[in-house]
Amino acid sequence: MTQKITALKVQKKNTARINIYLDDEFAFGLSRVTATWLSIGQELSQDDITRLKAEDEIEVAYQRALNYLSYRVRTVAEVQEKLSSLEYTKEVVKVVTTRLMEKGYLDDRQFAETWVENRSTFRPRSHRLLNWELRNKKVNQTIIDEIITKSEPDEVLARAAAEKYIRRLRDLDRQAFFRRLGGFLGRRGFTYDVISTVVKECWAQVETKNLKMEMDE
Repeated sequence: MTQKITALKVQKKNTARINIYLDDEFAFGLSRVTATWLSIGQELSQDDITRLKAEDEIEVAYQRALNYLSYRVRTVAEVQEKLSSLEYTKEVVKVVTTRLMEKGYLDDRQFAETWVENRSTFRPRSHRLLNWELRNKKVNQTIIDEIITKSEPDEVLARAAAEKYIRRLRDLDRQAFFRRLGGFLGRRGFTYDVISTVVKECWAQVETKNLKMEMDE
């Protein structure tokens, strides 16, 4: 048994969706993408209707995922968790994330590269902390290891972090300087050995600058 499409009407509150009328009665709504190939007078079987509704569910989930990605780059796991929280089935989640990956909207390797690059440029931190952050985003450990291995060594990152911070510490005595800068670098995940080396270097720089200022006076 089939039913005939007697009207296709754009929804008033959501122009991206089309109301489908079968035999002069409202039947269901579909996204414009899913309804593209429908036409008035077309006959639909129950199997056709089931297939259209399934395709529409995937399309709606896909658009929701794109909206979620519009705010910032995400990992595959983050998108999966978001769609699952919206109560989509595992099958729908898999279809949507696969499509996103095929189109280049989801790429955990690119995510990890961008994450490490941004962190290293604007808020330098240790490899250990970068590893923890990416694992928390559920990036594959193999990808994490590969990306972090290519980044700057911890001592270089620690120096970069320290240089941004010591501007606030210029008027401190040695003990306070060591405590404040050491604590800051510790919170960025650096080891004791790296912290010790970098803090001593920075203190020497501060002393040199202070001495030069005194001589200039």
